[in-house]
This record gives sequence, C-alpha cells and structure tokens, in this order.
Amino acid sequence: MTGRDSGTGRVRLRLLAEGRPPREVTVPPGVSVFEAASWNGVAIDSTCGGHGTCRKCKVRVAAPGAGGGNDGSAPDRADGTGGAGCPVPVSRLDPRAFTPEQLREGWRLACLARAVSDLEVEIPALSTRPKAATVGVGRQVILRPAVQKRYVELAEPSLSDQTPDLERLLAALDDLEPVPDLHAVRAAGKTMRAADFKVTAVVVDDVLIDVEPGDTSGSRYGVAFDLGTTTVVATLLDLSSGTPVAVRSMLNLQQPYGADVISRISATMLDPSALDRLRDAARETLDQLAREVCKEGDVSPGHVYEVALAGNATMVHLVLGVDPEPLGVAPFVMATRALPALLASDLGLRFHPRARAVVLPAPGAYVGGDIVAGVLASGMDRDRRLRLFIDVGTNCEIVLGDADRLLATAAPAGPAFEGAQIRCGMRASAGAIETVRLTPSVELGVIGDVAPAGLCGSGLVDAVAELLRVGLLDRSGRFVPDEEAVRLAPELAGRLAAVGGERVFTLAGDVFLSQRDVRELQFAKAAIATGWRLLLAEHGAAEDEIQQVLLAGSFGSYLSPASAVRIGLVPRLALPRIVSAGNVAGEGAKLALLSVQERAGALALLEEIHYVELSDRPDFNDRFVDLLAF
Repeated sequence: MTGRDSGTGRVRLRLLAEGRPPREVTVPPGVSVFEAASWNGVAIDSTCGGHGTCRKCKVRVAAPGAGGGNDGSAPDRADGTGGAGCPVPVSRLDPRAFTPEQLREGWRLACLARAVSDLEVEIPALSTRPKAATVGVGRQVILRPAVQKRYVELAEPSLSDQTPDLERLLAALDDLEPVPDLHAVRAAGKTMRAADFKVTAVVVDDVLIDVEPGDTSGSRYGVAFDLGTTTVVATLLDLSSGTPVAVRSMLNLQQPYGADVISRISATMLDPSALDRLRDAARETLDQLAREVCKEGDVSPGHVYEVALAGNATMVHLVLGVDPEPLGVAPFVMATRALPALLASDLGLRFHPRARAVVLPAPGAYVGGDIVAGVLASGMDRDRRLRLFIDVGTNCEIVLGDADRLLATAAPAGPAFEGAQIRCGMRASAGAIETVRLTPSVELGVIGDVAPAGLCGSGLVDAVAELLRVGLLDRSGRFVPDEEAVRLAPELAGRLAAVGGERVFTLAGDVFLSQRDVRELQFAKAAIATGWRLLLAEHGAAEDEIQQVLLAGSFGSYLSPASAVRIGLVPRLALPRIVSAGNVAGEGAKLALLSVQERAGALALLEEIHYVELSDRPDFNDRFVDLLAF
C-alpha cells in the first residue's frame, strides 16, 4: 500500500483503533486524519470538534508497512523509534500536546494531521462509558401511563352476528374509546382468528395501535431517554408497576463533532452533510442503549410501546434532522417549542412499529426539554420555597423560583467542566481524578481505582478549592510566589513547578493543574455565578432567601458542595441545603411515561417559565468581571 490510489487521486489510510479490527479506507488527499476517521465511523477523542484547541485527538501516524498486525495492535516499528521520519509534518500546535520524543515517535493531533500520502494511524481507545448519573431526585406520582392494555375474550362471528372485527373488539373495551390506526386494522382480523378471538388490545393515548394474540396485558414497557450533549442515559420502565427494569448510559456518539452544542451547530453550518451524520450518530446512540436495556431486562423490543426523550433544543433538532443553525445565531430561534406527535421510529428506534415518542417541550433555544424535565421532577413549580436549580455543564442552565414564579436563563460556562481546555483534563472515565484533598499530603480519588491519567471536572473544582483553602492560590486565581508557598504550606510547596514556562501544581506523576486551567475555571464559575445573581435581581430576592440549591446533571452529582461554595460557584448556604439532584432530566422523562397528568404538567411549564436572556443585559459584563475573583 504505497502512494495514492491509482486513477482516483485518493490516499489510503489503515486505521488501527485499539480494541477494534484494522480498517482500510480511502479519502481525498489533504483531509485531516480526524475527518477521515469520523467519516468512516471510527471515533477519535475530541472535545473541540476538530479545531485543534482541546488537544485530545492524539494519534500515532507512520508510513505504510511500518509494522502492525491484523489485530488492531500498535505497529511494531523495527527502527526502534516508533516512527522516525514520520510522513506527517509537525504542526504549530503539536509541540504543545507532545514531548519532543513523542513527536519523533510519530504522535500528532489528528485534526491537524493532513493525509497527503498513504498512512497507518494508531488510535488510542476511546472511553464510551464515562461515569454518569443514571438516577436523580424525583417525586411519587399516581400511575396513569398513556399505554394501556386490555385482554378480552370475544364471541366469534356468525351468520346471525356479522359485526366487523374492530367494532366487535372496541365494543368489549368498556373503559376505553380508542380510534384504531391502520396497523391495528391490518392486524385485527388475522390475529383474532388465529387466537380464537382471545386477544389483547394495545392502546396508546386514544389510539388502538395493535391487537395481540392471547393475554399480553402484563407486558407493557416504555423507555425514558436523557439525550445529553456528552452522555446519554436510557431507562427501561415496566408501565404496569412503574418500576425501572434496566438502565444504561454511554457517551453520545456525536462527540467527534465537539463537546458543546455550538461546535455541533457550527459543524452543520460548515458542511451541510454533517447534519445527516450528526442525526445518525444520535440515533445510533439511542438505538444501542435501547437494545442494551431490553437485553438486560429480558424484554422483547416489540413490547416497548412508548418512549420519552428529554434533551436540550440542539440535541432534539439534531436527532430529528432539523436544521439547528437558527439556534446558533442571534436571535436564537427554535423550530418549535413543542413537537407534534411522533413515532419511536422517527428517532431511529426499533421497538413496536407503532410505538409513540414523547419529546419534552423546550421554553427556549438554550433552556431545553431537559430543564423542563428537571423542573418537573424536582417539583419546583409546586414548592413554596425559593429554590435554585443549576445544571452545570458547557452550557449551564439555571432556574430560580417557587410555586408562584419561575425564571430561567443559560450561562456560557465553556467546556472546562467536561475536561476540555484543561491541560491534563479528561472525561469522567477510568483514570480521571474526581476528588482532591490537600492535607500534609495529596489525597486523590480516581475513577476505577487505577493510576491517575488526568483530571475531570469535579476533580478540577476540588483541586482549585483546596489550593485556595491552603493558600497556594490567591483570591485573584494566581499561584503564590515560591517563598510564600513554603511559608503557607511547606509540605505542598515542592509540587509547584513550571511546565513550558507556565506555573503548575503537580497532583500525581505527570498530571498537573496549570495556571491556565485555573483561569478556565474562573471564567466558567463567573459565568454561572453571574447568571444566578442576575436571576435573583430579576426576582427581587436576596441570596440568603434561597432555601435550597439543586445541582443537576452528571457533573452536578459528583461536585463537592463545599468546593462549589468555596470557589463561588453557588450561593454561600449551609451545605445540607446544597443537594446533588443527579439525573433529574431522566427522572422527568420517566414521569412523562408514567403519568399523562405529569406530561400535561410539562406542557404547562412552557407558560410558567419566564426566560431571561443574558446576552442583551448591559450589566452582564461588569458583573462577570467582578465575579472572576475567588
């Protein structure tokens, strides 16, 4: 395999993804390795969408024939250098991501490595199962799902009783008056006769969607999805009892297009075909989780009759193939707040052919159905207490209010909480430092109880909070001079060093917190704090009037309340009043499946939640600058 593909002007790449069989693809010359892999369904870690800023898309490239077998293992390079004479030149950003030795070994950032000749590309394993909250704060509700089943034993037709099949069935449903759809019309006659007229009617809302042979009334299921930008969670529910049967989570397969919604919107604006790829990636994620929960729960997919999906407006637009560009440019307009009736197949799901899909409504472009689901699950709209709801993430959604008034906004926190733009940052997967305590030594909590490989969002907040507590960071966010560090924390002062001319604090091995990382966190926390303070001003309330803070989402679930208070991310309340709410978006989706009344409540929240736009507030920038300090 040498040179360009004869007669086509294309180059060949042999993709050696860890844990997968080798894959050979051809691409136009000049495309990036990142694009070539993404086009062919091979995911490379990235949080910036291939713009060279996150420095996560690390690959090792070599000329063809440099070694490697057919098992997906790394090439065995005979020269001992692992790629000396690498055919891909070093870009201006590569030296910031790799040591000189790694550059000589052929390591490059995939988004900046151009395929101008045939290559072998070694791709490190991508963690597709980051640590995620799968349950959250919820409420007890009266079980009244839209999916109903009725078993009936019917009299057979005769010359003296020529009642049509469906009329015969509908007359036997004493408490329901459904309208049959075409699928039920097609199924009824054959099924009734094959089952000796002992059948089960399947009704969703007011529609008869199927007629099943025998008594299947005990088998009715639904799946609730939390379609997050980073992580997607699926919960299989038994709609007869309201109990969860199985739950699974995984990384959203859209991740190669960026860690945040703006990156993914930008991808569709730069390349119209990206919309189809993003849609397919989201559907593949949902479908994979659907198959997993059904397998785990030993439930036939044909007995899943309804799904509910909570997601932000961009994720909903993308999974349905709706152009998201208007969401990304002022004045930030959605296609619709509430979607029409959908089938599960419209989301790419392979359940019962007439299974329905309920997508929770979104009040605004950046306060989506996931936030409506969270408000619904936490009962903010029916509580007399003043409560603050914060879904911490790249785009941080904030709701403040009580039973009388609900205000919401979105703050552009940036990707620091996802580990992006952090020198040693990573997602919350095996090897990520998630807790940090500074005593006379450094005590680390590492996901998976393995050697530390990087720093995830909760670990970042802990590290900064602890450095503030012991005095190695001052209020402005600067590392103190060495002499002062020795005086304040002599046991820890030796961990202050310089990497590439930048001051850092070493946490473990080659994992460190840099001065630039602290600045990234300052920007993120200032944006969030500005958001909830402006909502307080709009509400006419003081900080000490807040009775409870709910930290929502996977990141909020693992964030230390004490650390969040210390850096100024949340109001300074008694710690028991700061609650990790977990996956409340998923809980709200469950409520929509379990109760038609709660589903109606979600629609009512569209009118009850008042959105406050921060971008046109003249006082936003001044408040933001004031809140940068710790």
